[in-house]
Amino acid sequence: MKTYKKLALALAVTGLVACESKLELLPEDSQSVEQVFASEAGVRGAVTGLYSLSQQDDVLNGTSTLLSEWQADNIDFVGSFPTFNDVRTYTTLSDNGSVFSIYDDNYEVIGAANNIIAFVPGVEDATFADETRNQFIAEAKFLRALTYFKLANLFGQPLQIGGASSLSVPLVTEPTIISGIEFPQRATLGEVHTQIEQDLVDAIAVLNNDDNSRATKGAAQALLARLYLYQERFAEAATLANDAITNPEFELASDYGFYDTQSSEFFFTLVNTGADGQDSGQGFSGLTNPAPAGRGDAPFSDNLIAAYEEEADDARFLLTQTGTSATGEDRLFTSKFPDGNNNSDNAPVLRVTEAYLTRAEANFRNGSSIGASALTDINDLRDRAGLPALTSLTLDNILNERRKELAFEGQRRMDLLRNNLSLRRPGMPQEAESAAGANKTILPIPAREVELSGLTQNTGY
Repeated sequence: MKTYKKLALALAVTGLVACESKLELLPEDSQSVEQVFASEAGVRGAVTGLYSLSQQDDVLNGTSTLLSEWQADNIDFVGSFPTFNDVRTYTTLSDNGSVFSIYDDNYEVIGAANNIIAFVPGVEDATFADETRNQFIAEAKFLRALTYFKLANLFGQPLQIGGASSLSVPLVTEPTIISGIEFPQRATLGEVHTQIEQDLVDAIAVLNNDDNSRATKGAAQALLARLYLYQERFAEAATLANDAITNPEFELASDYGFYDTQSSEFFFTLVNTGADGQDSGQGFSGLTNPAPAGRGDAPFSDNLIAAYEEEADDARFLLTQTGTSATGEDRLFTSKFPDGNNNSDNAPVLRVTEAYLTRAEANFRNGSSIGASALTDINDLRDRAGLPALTSLTLDNILNERRKELAFEGQRRMDLLRNNLSLRRPGMPQEAESAAGANKTILPIPAREVELSGLTQNTGY
């Protein structure tokens, strides 16, 4: 995928200019746009480039995902990156370089997606079938929705705390060569959510389930179900999760051997090789593997270990390895991303297990049994983990199952915040600073963006 990354970066800058003082469309960039969107072959290259941009560590390959886990209670960050440690200790400043990279790299993906969505309909190539055009546009809409969802969750307060009118991130849906927008201001969370929903509805109508290394219908359904869950639209969340689960191409895996594969457990897994993805050592493989193969930066927190040890013989607690941390101690690490040498593990973006958990929580909170009862779904997951069935269910049970199933996959932080729970458990460091709604439970808008574009900064930065 790296073949098209340079091209995708050049095209992405025509989609957003908040990241620069002023990005003019240079003649060679204009020619590149014309050349790329002149034929089906050029479009295929642009779509490949879009996935390549998504392979950046800060997008889908681990940095922002794991950062959200150590901002919460699943991971102890023990590495030497001060910008990561600041997030861990709630001392983040607005000029944090890692936060800027997350913001900037994700907007590169949005810019590239905007180009595909805008220009593909007008490509004058008689051999370019409408079905293929629509597929590429739908993939771009899915990736734009996924990226905006990530940004909205990281850079603004959740709906349950700030409401729909709270500030989220700049919303840009057209290349600037068309719109002329130079300094888009922050949209409200409601506006960003509306755009995510529309993109996913559009994508679901077109996508197929042929290749789960790319956007699929099941992935779009599962992501829309997650959005509805976060919005507390529980009946719709259960329905969309059920739609995702009932796609015949996907199924709940019988055991936990599906990581770093294209198992039918995955609605969408970003497939990596040693030649692409996680090339900075700050992604899934580099951070979560003990030294010397990995960096040894992101071991289990003691609190997460205790959560697994509450019940004996939890098979999910076998997805572990003991090794040397960045501080030279023996610590427990996840084995979900075992390739610390080549940094080539696949990214588990959306999988069937999450859809079961979404359906269970939505049905429980809605008092419904769309597709299955909440208790049935949770017990199916517990059975796979080798645990006895529950006879009754609470929301705490569901959130605990979510934690243990999805640890190291970036779900924990929002599961806590959207339920008005602190990011840290009693007795953990910075418990007071981690309270839902506290200033530094969300990331700052990068200082550079505030200075150049006049964006409103988050409170406390």
